[in-house]
Amino acid sequence: MDTLIYWFGCALIAVIQALPLTFVARLGRAGGGLAYWLDARHRGVALKNLAMCFGNEKSPDEIRALARENFRRIGENYACAIKTSAMTFAELRPHVEFVGMERMLPLRRIINAGGHFGNFELYTRVKDLAPGYPCAATYRALNQPALNRLLERLRNHSGCLFFERRTDGAALRTALNQPAIMLSLQIDQHGGDKGLRLPFLGHDCSTNSSPALFALRYNCELYTALCFRVGLAKWRIEAGKPIPTHENGRPRSVEDIMRDVLRAHEAAVRRDPANWFWVHRRWKADASKVPSPESKGENADSVE
Repeated sequence: MDTLIYWFGCALIAVIQALPLTFVARLGRAGGGLAYWLDARHRGVALKNLAMCFGNEKSPDEIRALARENFRRIGENYACAIKTSAMTFAELRPHVEFVGMERMLPLRRIINAGGHFGNFELYTRVKDLAPGYPCAATYRALNQPALNRLLERLRNHSGCLFFERRTDGAALRTALNQPAIMLSLQIDQHGGDKGLRLPFLGHDCSTNSSPALFALRYNCELYTALCFRVGLAKWRIEAGKPIPTHENGRPRSVEDIMRDVLRAHEAAVRRDPANWFWVHRRWKADASKVPSPESKGENADSVE
């Protein structure tokens, strides 16, 4: 069964990659719109999250419309990610604009505290702006072996280094000790029991503190480069201002650094709410025991 799933997935990927990008985007939006009506569980999560964050600003009808558009955007982004993974940089450039990257790419070691905004798989294509500059990202392997193999096959086209969060800690530490590297971390999902609890969009949640911990431990510059959808099959990846990790020659606290990261993410969500991944349960109940920022230093190599 695993082999059948894999080869069926390969065939589907081949079909999608043979189609024009704008057609793939429309196909993905249609699929996302259908998923809104069929996937009651994730629809409920999105509606609950949106009502919690924007219920005082938007009517119930506006919340539902925003949730439907969010599903369409997710469908568009997933479908387009399959297509763009096989496109050359020359083919991709008419569809992607990079803003502010000149602040990042001359630097040696960089942490990008990214998130699930727009076609977030395009973060890896930043490396095409500076050939030879090593770029890396972390991921969590899927439970279904065939689907995980398909995902790895798609991502391997980018030339970016990928590290599995739970098993590749030693390799990731080695990479971060190199003279130059840019590591992108997707840190906008629930941080689990080891996360640092901070407010996001007005509500307390567990936050992955790995960007601050890695930046401090490996002497990296810290940025937030996020992807915005600006049209059908068109995106803009914008690098924000550097987030300071030191003040008056002393390291800032992990909590203060992550508050700055979350403020940048909040601004991006409010700028275009449908562009973010509302179907994730970011605001789960408080854990019974939350470690302090200092105690989490031992877990800095876990990016979960």
